[in-house]
Amino acid sequence: MHIITHHSKKIAAVLVTGFSSFTAFSQDIVVAGAAPTLFTHAAMAVTNNESVLAFMPDGKTVFIADGQTIVYSTLANGKWSKTTTAPFSGHWKDWDPAMKPDGSRLVFVSNRPLESMPQDSAQKNNHLWYADHLPNGQWSAPRHFDAPVNETGYNDYGPSVSGSGSVCFCSRNRDGNKGMGGYYARWLGDRYAKPELLSLNGTDEIYDPFIAPDESYIIFVSNGDLYISYRMGSGWSQGTKLSAVVNNGNSNSDPYVSPDGKMLYYSQDKTPGILMIPVHIPAMKG
Repeated sequence: MHIITHHSKKIAAVLVTGFSSFTAFSQDIVVAGAAPTLFTHAAMAVTNNESVLAFMPDGKTVFIADGQTIVYSTLANGKWSKTTTAPFSGHWKDWDPAMKPDGSRLVFVSNRPLESMPQDSAQKNNHLWYADHLPNGQWSAPRHFDAPVNETGYNDYGPSVSGSGSVCFCSRNRDGNKGMGGYYARWLGDRYAKPELLSLNGTDEIYDPFIAPDESYIIFVSNGDLYISYRMGSGWSQGTKLSAVVNNGNSNSDPYVSPDGKMLYYSQDKTPGILMIPVHIPAMKG
């Protein structure tokens, strides 16, 4: 989550309570011996403002939050092109891009005015918006998520989208819940259900919940560290920290897993740009 006023900056075991059975893991999702490296691409001289990325399914186009503008780059002959401002960005403050796994929709955070408002001034809230990828390869004009996803008076950040269209995000002091909380809004086929609070790390605050395409896990930020939580029936296991090679004492944010599930991307307050590290995320068994 990269916002104007705040940048939140080993799988050991999972013990699940409140279910008829429990499953314990003793694996770390980070590939043994791997170390974080910087995601870079050609012609990007300054990476300090890059914080979040999202790939199209084929991995050959990447959308990046560069400050409060969403840009994109394409891969050809093993090299990334110079970034170009996305056709739906560049005027208002836009950030936190999140791609639906099939590439049909890009969700992002923006302060742009609602369609029903005068179009010459930003709205007070930072809300979730989306642009659809059209059959001709172009992108639609951005559209605002209706209630109950966006609600007047609340700011929403750090979205991610599952294959079914359900959305995760984080929001502060929403629905009477104190502090920054992670939320899951299930897509019902014709509308979104009321967002559910994700209690993945006790009562600690939750930022930037990345949900897997099949909703089998969520990687999230709490106390500046990255955690993973697995789907357990209709709920989620309590999160466990990733290894010290990722959680190295600096403040992490913006987790994202590549379309092939083999690379974890994230940001860190002491490192300009976006870090990446190979991962292996086991299927849930229980």
